[in-house]
Amino acid sequence: MPNDGTAGTLVLPVGRSEESDVEQRAVAGLDGLPAGLDDLTAFLTRLTGLLLRSSGEGAHLVERAVADAARAYGGSASLLLVPEAAALAVTAADGSVRTVTVHGFPEVFRLDQVAALKPLLAEVGAGGVGLAEAERRLAAIEAAPPPYPWWLKFLGIVLFSLGFAPLMQPTWYEVGTTAVLAAPAAAFAVTAGRLPRLALILPLVVAVTVSVVTIELFADDPARGGPVLLMLPALFYFVPGDYLSAAAAELAAGLITTGAIRLVYAVFLLVQLYVGVLLGVLVTGTSTHALFDMAAEADLPRWALFLAWIVFTAGTLLAFAIPPRWFVPLLLLVYLTVGVQSACTKLVGEAAGTFLAAAVLAAAATLIARGPGRPPRLILLLPGFFTLTVGSLGMRGLTTLAGGYVIQGFDDLLKLVTVVTALAVGLVVGGALTSAPRR
Repeated sequence: MPNDGTAGTLVLPVGRSEESDVEQRAVAGLDGLPAGLDDLTAFLTRLTGLLLRSSGEGAHLVERAVADAARAYGGSASLLLVPEAAALAVTAADGSVRTVTVHGFPEVFRLDQVAALKPLLAEVGAGGVGLAEAERRLAAIEAAPPPYPWWLKFLGIVLFSLGFAPLMQPTWYEVGTTAVLAAPAAAFAVTAGRLPRLALILPLVVAVTVSVVTIELFADDPARGGPVLLMLPALFYFVPGDYLSAAAAELAAGLITTGAIRLVYAVFLLVQLYVGVLLGVLVTGTSTHALFDMAAEADLPRWALFLAWIVFTAGTLLAFAIPPRWFVPLLLLVYLTVGVQSACTKLVGEAAGTFLAAAVLAAAATLIARGPGRPPRLILLLPGFFTLTVGSLGMRGLTTLAGGYVIQGFDDLLKLVTVVTALAVGLVVGGALTSAPRR
């Protein structure tokens, strides 16, 4: 998934005088005084761009954050949102208005910026930081380099895949295969951060590579599981399960345009991965009938399954640039989500189990996130969310259909629709039940 974002503005001044501009700029950023239109617009434009670029899990909180920041400096702001852009209307305390367009490609790969932004917005809302200082700190957050070097991100993606592998097939062969397949996938992901052209076709390139290596080296015995089950852990970092669920959550929250556009983009990314897997099969001269979806007999002990989630959470921190001090709460939320889903699925079925797990995760994340020093809700949700394996169902359904197994393929796709909806509604319900009322 591309992870570079740009921000641009189109400025439309309304009813301003040069003397007014100078006067407002002189007082901008001083506590208790209203900010001038130019300075307020510049700050809110930068803030909106950063929020858009970190909105891979949904854009529904962007408008609230921007409006609260504008209010703290004596103005107001309203937004017309789509996933990758916003029309921002800023009104200063003197009634002057400016309209700006902001662009920012949504992703979740730099969550260190989300972590740094939360306490800044809390200070802004409490009136504890002037506008000039807030603008300086926001610019520093944008310009900050990633917290981990490239080789730690590489390691993180590999660990992320390894930790997820037992969820696909709890076998030692799955784990060993993933260790090999995740290495080239991680290498492509790290390289794409420096080559924007590669980022545009990254899911396709990774899927072709993983598919070819899997077919040639690892898919020689049906007893070891279906080829796609062997591929999925290495592809999991690129599967748009987050976009699918964010789209469903936005639709459930009434953001029709934003949710529909994000849904189309998520499907496009999923199809890229699917086409890449098919191309890999064709390159090797293998029949598409080899794309069966059958799991191998489990041979992993329970302690290995327990440790896998530790590996997965550590990989998530490194892969998504999350500060290491939040490892323990994230791990506890992962175990909570997995435990609730496993127990409830046995009792009431997969859809209801996913809904309840998502609701519990959202409620717990909302409660834990209260306070400026706590981790942002997005970061708390992310690892637990990934354990619910939304996007993998789509990949399994499409590839199984391509293999000619129509009934099983449609069954996986039906599960995808059901689970995505249950997950999205569960996140909305859990958040709604525990969110503090707005004053």
